[in-house]
Amino acid sequence: MIQSNKAIPEKGSLEATDPFSKAPPGYSLTVDNGNLPFGSPPETVDPEEVLETAIKFMESPRNNDQVKKLLIAGVSIETLVEGFIIGGFQEGKFSLDAGLLVKAPLALYMANMAEEEMLPYKLFENDDALDKGGMEDEDFLKLMKVNNPAMFSQLQEVINQELRSGGSDTSQEKEQAVELQGFLEQEGDQI
Repeated sequence: MIQSNKAIPEKGSLEATDPFSKAPPGYSLTVDNGNLPFGSPPETVDPEEVLETAIKFMESPRNNDQVKKLLIAGVSIETLVEGFIIGGFQEGKFSLDAGLLVKAPLALYMANMAEEEMLPYKLFENDDALDKGGMEDEDFLKLMKVNNPAMFSQLQEVINQELRSGGSDTSQEKEQAVELQGFLEQEGDQI
């Protein structure tokens, strides 16, 4: 018989938990969730009703003050709207589809409210949410050549004309124009 020097973990401790004792994937689909608020049919599925309810909620003096405080504190409109949607869905007030359909109009309503009150606000949680995934000039020109060849030709002609005339560009701008022209000619050979 081989004896182990390992100490037996104390019952109920983190070390004593069995990593295989978790429910398998899909288990929640086999359990009746009818006793939960979102397990029953929602009170409404009409997005217009959901939006009206949300606006009434925002217009009540107490809630209006709370929303303003949260905006001033730096909580984004995106976060507030998503919190409203998740809360309403979990309480069985409306369907998730209806909540998602009012996401944009509700965000615009809140942004307008903040603008009218001249309150500082963040629309998105990430300040650079609209800057992500920017397009490089090279990719832009490739897409333009394929999808809008007339505009690409016109741009190429403007650059050629500027190069022929010498223009009143500074030397740095001339170098950039020559590089762009070289790129355009190079792309013309490849595509």
